[in-house]
Amino acid sequence: MPTYRLDIAYDGSDFFGYAKQPELRTVQGDLESALFIFTGPVETFVAGRTDKGVHATDQVISFTARELDMARVKRSLNSMLAPSIAIRRISLVDDDFHARYSATGRAYEFRIHNSAVHDPFRSSVTWTYAPRLDADAMDAAVQCLVGERDFAAFCRRRGDSLMIRRVEWAQWRRSDDIVEMSIGAKAFCHQMVRSIVALSVEIGAGRMDVSDMQRVLESGDRSIAKGAAPAKGLTLVAVSYGDETLPRPAWIPDTS
Repeated sequence: MPTYRLDIAYDGSDFFGYAKQPELRTVQGDLESALFIFTGPVETFVAGRTDKGVHATDQVISFTARELDMARVKRSLNSMLAPSIAIRRISLVDDDFHARYSATGRAYEFRIHNSAVHDPFRSSVTWTYAPRLDADAMDAAVQCLVGERDFAAFCRRRGDSLMIRRVEWAQWRRSDDIVEMSIGAKAFCHQMVRSIVALSVEIGAGRMDVSDMQRVLESGDRSIAKGAAPAKGLTLVAVSYGDETLPRPAWIPDTS
């Protein structure tokens, strides 16, 4: 049977994460229920299993099924899954393509609405945080994360898995009342980005020093980090495959 790739976007606000869970609404559950009409029982694979409340603008799914009328399936899925999930593309791929294991890079963005008053039109996709943040200090702090590092201090451990990851870039900036981070790597461990954000905010708010990011990283001790920032500010924005270059935001120069 042919292998298909779905490129999808979703607002994670009303989902208990991507992965299926009994009696809970999840992105995978909704997607596979909608696909069932065309494929029967189907197992989907995902580039990155996002947590409860996390969003995606460019998530990738793969599955095998009988031959499908792709244009019809795309129209129908978008009708059934709106407004929370959008099917951006559906395409045929090589039989050995796997959304997770074939991926060579992933990029996330985290946005903070740095204001004393929430914005109802952005509150579902940003973390509203009142104290003024020094985005330059936050940016300086995360530069020590670039390269191959042991991120045990920033990751929620799953079993005995290693926490060594290679970060290609990490950068903060301010744009009016939005303070945002972009970070790219081949892969991330559980809650890694949200934990980096939480410590960055402590630094940006002046409660910790820029050097504390390096200190916590080298400690390997999650108990001295600052937990995890709220999920709703986090969005998976890109996944790369093969020889593709993992795309960076226009405001981050490619120095490779």
